Amino acid sequence: MDMTPQTQPSVADPTSAANPAGAGTLDLAIILPTLNERDNLAPLVERIEGALGKTGWEVLVVDDNSSDGTSDEARRLSLSDPRVRVLQRIGRRGLSSAAIEGFCATAAPYVAVMDADHQHDPKLLVDMLASVKAGEADVAVASRFAEGASMEEWGRPDREKLSSAANMLARKLTGVDLSDPMSGFFLLPSATARRLVPNLSGIGFKILLDLLATSETPLKVKDFPMNFSARRSGESKLDRAIALDFLAGLYDKSFGRIIPTRFALFGTVGVIGIGVHMAILYAFLLVAGTSFSWSQAVATFGAMTFNFWLNNFLTYRDRRLKEPNRVFWGWVSFIAACSIGAFANVAVATTLNDRGLHEVLAALVGIGIGSVWNYALSSRFVWGRY
Repeated sequence: MDMTPQTQPSVADPTSAANPAGAGTLDLAIILPTLNERDNLAPLVERIEGALGKTGWEVLVVDDNSSDGTSDEARRLSLSDPRVRVLQRIGRRGLSSAAIEGFCATAAPYVAVMDADHQHDPKLLVDMLASVKAGEADVAVASRFAEGASMEEWGRPDREKLSSAANMLARKLTGVDLSDPMSGFFLLPSATARRLVPNLSGIGFKILLDLLATSETPLKVKDFPMNFSARRSGESKLDRAIALDFLAGLYDKSFGRIIPTRFALFGTVGVIGIGVHMAILYAFLLVAGTSFSWSQAVATFGAMTFNFWLNNFLTYRDRRLKEPNRVFWGWVSFIAACSIGAFANVAVATTLNDRGLHEVLAALVGIGIGSVWNYALSSRFVWGRY
């Protein structure tokens, strides 16, 4: 009887179908976009080692300056485990942009993106990598909707229905034939990812959809059924704005080259703000019986406040102001910026009308100038940068 101890095959094991390159070769980088995932990191690294073996891979933690010390925990792990690296981002947020920075920060020939919350099973990485290496697929995707997949452990039937509807919409608008185009767990060659990076929008959470829609030649995709588990620790990075964020990503791939997506969102909020303005105006005029000038002033202030709240929630959700002090001063800055934009609006429209341009056209030009001004100042002085 052979009593030779059996060891776990690694990604870099020359006998492994997942990696014929030879022992000691860095084959796969696993990008973990994180936000407050401190307690999840060490157990996840252990699970990855259990699935891939001891060599041939690295974990790249791309942390959005978590308040719970996630980046410090990643550095602590890297002191004793050189397979763990960390990229702490200051002033930059979002899963898609984190994945993009990870693509560009590794020398591994293959790269995977997965969540750090233990909802994705690292064991799938072995077969996903083997499939891409064998040329069976350009992108291997862990799917929640492929035959054999399960989401029972997730315990969120409401989100399951939302994901199914979003997947159907994504397929119709992008032509991507995939059971789960919104999956956050996938693997592809690093060279392919970096080739697409310059044209990626980097908006929101659905980086896979961005990659597939950006490629000029259709990418061959293979699904791997996934048992989607419950989060191990912490809170989800996704919130109620995820549906709007998803639509923003689709807009960017369709019309983003004509009108920048963030400006389109900013303008949409402005249009909604006009409705809020009129509602407040007539509420004060008809219900409270105040004068027009007073009602107009209150309506303007109320609409500006509403616009700030919705822009902070939607347009700049990747740079969202959360701390009370930052929210207050952000609101003050937004009011100031919009006041300057309103002055520019009136000044330009009045000048054009005085020179013979029709009132409606002059007003529209003034509104356009004011909107661009408000967007530029708000992006720079309220939410940090363009």
